[in-house]
Amino acid sequence: MIQLSDHFDCKRLLRFTFPSIVMLVFTSIYGVVDGFFVSNFAGKTPFAAVNFIFPVLMILGCAGFMFGTGGSALIAKTLGEGNRAQANGIFSLLVYAAAGSGVVLAAAGLLFMPALARALGAQGQLLEDSVTYGRIIALALPFFILQSEFQCLFVTAEKPKLGLAVTVAAGTANMALDALFVGAFRWGLEGAAAATAISQLVGGVIPLAYFGRRNASLLRLGRCRFDGRTLLRACANGASELMSNISASVVAMLYNAQLMAKAGEDGVAAYGVLMYVSLVFQAIFIGYAVGAAPVVGYHHGAGDREELKGLLRRSGMLIAAFSVAMCLAGEGLGRPLAVLFVGYDRALLDLTAQAFSIFSISFLFSGLAIFGSSFFTALNDGLTSALISFLRTLVFQCAAVVLFSALWGLDGIWWSIVAAEMMAVAVTLAFLAAKRKKYGYL
Repeated sequence: MIQLSDHFDCKRLLRFTFPSIVMLVFTSIYGVVDGFFVSNFAGKTPFAAVNFIFPVLMILGCAGFMFGTGGSALIAKTLGEGNRAQANGIFSLLVYAAAGSGVVLAAAGLLFMPALARALGAQGQLLEDSVTYGRIIALALPFFILQSEFQCLFVTAEKPKLGLAVTVAAGTANMALDALFVGAFRWGLEGAAAATAISQLVGGVIPLAYFGRRNASLLRLGRCRFDGRTLLRACANGASELMSNISASVVAMLYNAQLMAKAGEDGVAAYGVLMYVSLVFQAIFIGYAVGAAPVVGYHHGAGDREELKGLLRRSGMLIAAFSVAMCLAGEGLGRPLAVLFVGYDRALLDLTAQAFSIFSISFLFSGLAIFGSSFFTALNDGLTSALISFLRTLVFQCAAVVLFSALWGLDGIWWSIVAAEMMAVAVTLAFLAAKRKKYGYL
């Protein structure tokens, strides 16, 4: 079994991070399956509604990523310092905090979903469908938050394969129920939402049952005292992931508004296809970052700078290889993937394929910025990580989409994503250079 304290060459890094990569890819794929069934069995307007309200749901659910990534880094550092009992106390505190915040956010989502959808510009059937889908998903929000948190914490517990198994179980449930509820029973949008909610229930409850009893991992759920300082520290450290998810959702709303103005519901639907496929492709980067972060955090806590140097160098090489492969795959598979989602509408198909040919170039740059933010989170430098995420996912993208759409219209919207990722890489490299002496990774 690979342990956090081991020396990691490229082969061992890939072996240790592979379950996390597959876990995040699988999570993304079963989200894509939702879109496939809604688009092909319920129609274009319900499909647009799912993509329209999805950013709101991600904002409500992103607390799980904050607790998971920030807590994972703090727990890994504590383990590296040799204090396992304290690490278990932090773990328990963060799980209970995530569950409590999930209940509060679910109640807020149920209450304010119509007002939120209306404020974003939804009207008529699009408004009705957005609220229906959003409210059903909100019911399962506490379990979605726990599922997101545990995806990170399984790796820190040295059980990435178990985390993958839980994700596969949740994803299989979602895909099977999509086929049953939407494909066979023809329950449409409501069926797709119910399938997703049940899968999130599976993904949140199984880890609770595992960590709540004696187990073979480094962590166990138990009693803990409330420690506001530790909770704040973990949240501050995970602020970059919180910021990244909130910003990405805000940007998605801005893109939807721009596309509604320039291409109507077709533009929103095309952007939805891009986001579904982007989730799968970028899940490789995010999965690698999630898998590598506890290793970085452990060796940072242990004061092993030589290992940190090797981890950064080898990760850069792997990220570069992933980036080229995904760009080529995106260019080659763009039109076939568009056919899969919107092949029933020729004009929408052509629009989506054209967008894909531009959008795929962004994969050359996004991986380094994603890993860079995660790397600083693992070093417990939440401020630097948050700055990278904030600039990448909000400032650069908002500025680019407004400017490029004004200059070049619809194509400018797709090119704005590429430009934002290029600027994010420049900022990431600047921070890596500036912080090299403090942390000793170069």
